Amino acid sequence: MVMKTKVFIDGSEGTTGLRINERFKRRDDIELLHITPELRKDPDERKKLINASDITFLCLPDEAARESVALVENEDVVIIDASTAHRTEEGWAYGFPELSDTHRSAIKSGKRIAVPGCYASGFISLVYPLIAGGILSRDYPVSSFAISGYSGAGKKTIAAYESEDRPAELSSGREYALTQQHKHLKEMKKITGLARTPLFSPIIDDYYSGMVVSVPFYADMLSKRQTTESLLDYYASYYQNQRFIQVSAPDDSVAAGGFLAGNGLSGWDGLKIYVTGNEERIVVSSQFDNLGKGASGAAIQCMNIILGCDEAKGLDLNRV
Repeated sequence: MVMKTKVFIDGSEGTTGLRINERFKRRDDIELLHITPELRKDPDERKKLINASDITFLCLPDEAARESVALVENEDVVIIDASTAHRTEEGWAYGFPELSDTHRSAIKSGKRIAVPGCYASGFISLVYPLIAGGILSRDYPVSSFAISGYSGAGKKTIAAYESEDRPAELSSGREYALTQQHKHLKEMKKITGLARTPLFSPIIDDYYSGMVVSVPFYADMLSKRQTTESLLDYYASYYQNQRFIQVSAPDDSVAAGGFLAGNGLSGWDGLKIYVTGNEERIVVSSQFDNLGKGASGAAIQCMNIILGCDEAKGLDLNRV
């Protein structure tokens, strides 16, 4: 009899937790450990289930995630944390295996895995390879803008958008993080190795899931002069054989149409990179689902790497 991996989802009622639960319905190799609903915030019950698991997913606010880690007594338990709490902490593997062999190895052998933030995933997928290849200097004054569906903003915001008597302003895209203090900025800077914190302007819009993150550059300010075509070639080479990362072709029909829709890849678990612009000004963009490669999909991908099974098991990479 094949032993199933025992999995506990701490925070299973949140958006990410619910999505992970949904993906596990396709799995016959997972035994889910369930918490009694009225005890889901009880430290003793959570402690019991965390330490009885092989892998625990944390789908919690930051402080609650730190509390859960403090409950671990079984040294064999693997923690996969989807919160912001540990993404830049020492001893935690950063859960973006496509960035380098070092990142993948750290996930494979680690006991503490931090799942990247959704905006951070899009930003880092674009900037990390450019710095690694010497195309972008670490002290370049990087800026970024992004658009996302409302599903990543938490239960209260989701309820507001889906309310029948919602205010008219929710029918419009709304720029936020106006103080330049977005919680993903810390990992965006540290993981890429940038010397400066990026300028970042995110927009939440009136659709459920999916996002586009874009980073503009002046071509003559890059360390190595680039064209849109040469950057597409570079990204295609960097992410060669990475199933979760797709790089658009020069004649890609979406880019040729002149629009990148925030919800264009909703429901897909990969990430697609575009390079647009002209000889003077270039924009690199990533399009993906904030609940897929930007959250639960990335968490399950990390688990699959740890288990040594098909990296895409239980996930959807068939749409693009």
